[in-house]
Amino acid sequence: MAKINVIETAIKDLVIIEPQIFGDARGYFMETYRQDVFSEAGLSMTFVQDNQSMSKRGVLRGLHLQTRFPQGKLVRVVSGMVFDVGVDLRKGSPTYGKYVGEILSDENKRMLYIPEGFAHGYLVLSEEAVFTYKCTQVYHPEFDAGIIYNDPDIGINWPSDGMDIILSEKDKTYPALREAGYAF
Repeated sequence: MAKINVIETAIKDLVIIEPQIFGDARGYFMETYRQDVFSEAGLSMTFVQDNQSMSKRGVLRGLHLQTRFPQGKLVRVVSGMVFDVGVDLRKGSPTYGKYVGEILSDENKRMLYIPEGFAHGYLVLSEEAVFTYKCTQVYHPEFDAGIIYNDPDIGINWPSDGMDIILSEKDKTYPALREAGYAF
């Protein structure tokens, strides 16, 4: 049976997951999700929706959240490289307003589990990246919201290396966390 390595981060419940990779001269195989293996590792979430996106270098998507029906997300990169971020918005959490950022790539094959009650975003570092994620809630556009990616109170150190950041019109208009006051 395949195993996963669960690595704790500085924020409780936001974890890095390393799948077991079986490789040989032909290439590799890995299970990206298996309910019994995740459950055995203490990760008992239920996923109801899968999403995939492709973005070019410099695209920053986020910081996204839903004000009702918050989504937990198991995120990974199929091709390319991103800097992925989860910001803790859980009411009463000692790490409220803090973030964890992690490089996810097709080479390191790491995944990040971002629980419900977090904002999520990522910056594409490669020429393009295919990004996929499983969600614990379906998307509800009427509850779609976010926090501006460069909120000084959160202080995310995006590794943009002088690249031009490309944002959607929606992502440009998000408020700072202090203004929005999100807490789950």
